[in-house]
Amino acid sequence: MKLNLKSVLAPTAVLFVICVVVSAALAGTNLLTKDKIAKAAAKKAEESRMLVLPEAGYFEEAADGSHYIGWNTEGGSVMGYVFESSAKGYGGDINVMTGINTEGKITGVTILSHGETPGLGANAEKEEFRAQFLQDVPPYGLELVKYQTPSAGQVEAITGASITSGAVTNAVNQAIESYQNAYASEGRNQ
Repeated sequence: MKLNLKSVLAPTAVLFVICVVVSAALAGTNLLTKDKIAKAAAKKAEESRMLVLPEAGYFEEAADGSHYIGWNTEGGSVMGYVFESSAKGYGGDINVMTGINTEGKITGVTILSHGETPGLGANAEKEEFRAQFLQDVPPYGLELVKYQTPSAGQVEAITGASITSGAVTNAVNQAIESYQNAYASEGRNQ
């Protein structure tokens, strides 16, 4: 079979034009939707903060940008703090949001994103697992236990998903460490 210049250039030119048109369409769609996507992400983040620290009326980003401070709406006093952290799970990074009140109690944990296996690691999103974290902040972080009833300072791993359970616990422990470094060690609430 003999190739000539026309038989090679014609399909190449057509493919090039298609690629340019599709790229331009994608860029245009991105320009039209990026503000809406950013607003939706900000709304979801605010809803997640309200979920993990429900006693707060509104949130303000800390001066260093590392977490959020939750304020009540009546007297303007601090109700607690919200930290975002992540740890490596079985299917990639697990992003977690943790609320801790001014008394040093974990008030909520929510999974922001993950790539864990449905029916196994994805069970970390279930309330029965996340509720285990609702306890006083232990001095050295939470310990993950298997095949036993957890006591104070412990969290029981999800059966068949110990890597995911450990990742969520590690992410919450990062939030605990941030809280302790910023607030608990100095005995201040702001």
